[in-house]
Amino acid sequence: MADPLRILFLSAEVAPFAKTGGLGDIGGSLPKALHAMGHDVRVVMPAYRKIEEGYPGVSSMPLQLNVPTGSGVINAGAFEGRLPGSDVPVYFIAEYGLFARPNIYGYWDDPYRFAFFSKAALHLTLQLDWRPDVVHAHDWHTAPALAWLHTAGQSDERFRGIGSVFTIHNLAHQGKTNWNVFDYMQLFTHSLNEEGYGEVNFMARGIYHANIINTVSPTYAREIMTREGGAGLDGLLRHRQRDLHGILNGLDYDEWDPATDPRLAAPYSLDDMAARDENRRALQAAVGLPQLDNIPILGMVTRLDWQKGMDIVGHALHLLMNGYSGPAQFVVLGTGASHYEDMFRQMAGYHREKMSAYIGYHAELAPLIYAGSDIFLMPSLFEPCGLGQMIAMRYGSVPIVRATGGLADTVQDGITGTTFYDFNADALFNAIQRATYTYNTDRESWRRIQANGMATNFSWERSAQGYQQLYTWALAQMHYHG
Repeated sequence: MADPLRILFLSAEVAPFAKTGGLGDIGGSLPKALHAMGHDVRVVMPAYRKIEEGYPGVSSMPLQLNVPTGSGVINAGAFEGRLPGSDVPVYFIAEYGLFARPNIYGYWDDPYRFAFFSKAALHLTLQLDWRPDVVHAHDWHTAPALAWLHTAGQSDERFRGIGSVFTIHNLAHQGKTNWNVFDYMQLFTHSLNEEGYGEVNFMARGIYHANIINTVSPTYAREIMTREGGAGLDGLLRHRQRDLHGILNGLDYDEWDPATDPRLAAPYSLDDMAARDENRRALQAAVGLPQLDNIPILGMVTRLDWQKGMDIVGHALHLLMNGYSGPAQFVVLGTGASHYEDMFRQMAGYHREKMSAYIGYHAELAPLIYAGSDIFLMPSLFEPCGLGQMIAMRYGSVPIVRATGGLADTVQDGITGTTFYDFNADALFNAIQRATYTYNTDRESWRRIQANGMATNFSWERSAQGYQQLYTWALAQMHYHG
């Protein structure tokens, strides 16, 4: 194994403490996998309201952080906990007015909140008397830490020579604000081409300053260097392409395991698939569909959002429900934009015997859809990594995906699922027809595709080895330049 490294892990979300999407998953899982490899990982996130009000296993630390800002020194506190089932410490930066609000994001001063958090997190390492070898920052919220570290921080020998890795989870959210935020951070620097006059773009800053940059899948790393996929930052990303890498997110196999998942009607595994039929019938019962055997059940668990391909689902679903590829049932679980919610409600009302739409959150139903459906739909317009297709494969539901981002990297056409390229309803329906045809006419091939998916390894251990390599490269860069 490589020499153990001290890694400071900065994220706005860390499951289970705070999570709105994939960012929280990686925050809760990757540090544990790195710790298991022998590294000294310490996670820092803001103390949101849930933490301030008292969270099991989290306690207040006897220290005060005096964080220098352009508005004077701001005093903050800290809490300390552990990632569940591990020895990995999690520190929470506490500043009641900034972080203990009803929501995690969505405030006018978000760039200032996270700029403060980033600077406070670096100052916390001094109080802990612990010096990281590498700072690993995630998405725009923690990019201010890298902007400070590689500019103002270089004048302080306690921060000099620390390597940095910046992970892009979703390039679309960039953290734009005005130049005053740099006065607030006491940081002097120049403007970037990607920034308008008097504007700061924290996503661009993270890409510009980090030693090594990565995204959460190899294909997404290539896509964001194009004009279509680059969200205005493709020029900067092409400039940094030698340092840009893609590493797939892992799946938490302790949480997502059909053999031990308590939320299922019956446990099953690749070696013993018989009980999967019980989950199928349980799903039909739970959503009020007739308990028919031998017709494909298609499922979706998704955010009802344009990014997830909702614009091309309607027409394809209309053809499916009207029997153009033979008898089928369809179940969707999700919440999001009201016009997509209405579309699914309306169609489910019309096709009551064949389709069920659960609009909202339903934590118990999601695992049953993965375990009881035959086919899982993910027709995303873009998908940095995607988790649904990995869970579906693990649970024996064969994914139909658009070959973009992480979906292209995880699903192989005809081997572990069905893929299509063009972003339109015809291409999607064509893929549905191919999949249902195999299901209906060649059960042996279908079982093989199902088994291939269930046997695929998307463990965090594999991803962690990739990140270990990035840390080593980041440090080599610092020594080379230093």
